[in-house]
This record gives sequence, C-alpha cells and structure tokens, in this order.
Amino acid sequence: MEFYAENWLAIIAAAAAGFVVGGIWYGPVMGKKWMGAVGLTEEDVKSGNMGLIYGTTFVLSLVASTTLAHLLTYFPAAPLGTVVLIAVGVAAGFILPAIGTNYLFSQKSRTLFLIDATYWLLFYAAMGVVHALL
Repeated sequence: MEFYAENWLAIIAAAAAGFVVGGIWYGPVMGKKWMGAVGLTEEDVKSGNMGLIYGTTFVLSLVASTTLAHLLTYFPAAPLGTVVLIAVGVAAGFILPAIGTNYLFSQKSRTLFLIDATYWLLFYAAMGVVHALL
C-alpha cells in the first residue's frame, strides 16, 4: 500500500470524512445542545457567512489530514486499529488539552468542552479509518 503523505486521495477523503462527522455531530446529534452551550440561536447560525465558514473549515480539515498523513508515514504497515489509535491519540494528546485550556480561561462550560472534545475524537477517528483504508 502506498502510504500517507503522498496519497492525496486519502488526505482529501479523510478531510471529507472529518467534515461529514462535524455535520452530523453539530447537526442532528448535538446541534441544539451546542447552540445552547455557545449562546447562539438558529437564526444566529443561519446569519453567518456559510460559504466562508464551511470553505475555511474544509481547508482546515485538509491541513489536519495532511499533518496526520505525515505522522502516519512513520507507521507504514500499521493495521487499521493502530492507525485509528494514533489518530485518536493526536486528538486526545494535543487538541483536547489545548481546547480545555482555552475553555478554562474563557470560562466556557463543561458541557461545551465535552461536546467539542467528543467531536474532535470522532473527527480524528474518522480520518484515521480513511487513512488506514486508503
């Protein structure tokens, strides 16, 4: 299997998988609870520049996927479970502490942290699955 950093199909597909996870998580699964936790209404959300928001989010997902792909080049023969654990470990070891620190200092709720932290774990798990399979 040709691995990761040069596999642009995997990078794009993994970014898309994470993006889809976000749409599901912040839509039907946790959308209303998330809006309440951040103090937004549906009208507030709809009034945002959706093209800019979704476009930039996808570009940032590509950055995350490319970075994960680069890390995974050090594990060229790793099985699916290992790749997913590495990806989730990136989220648990880097992203969760960073957002947790920000949320503590900005006095955000534990609910918002749990919603966002779970999303990032799922986002990286989805990317890990795609990178492992492609």
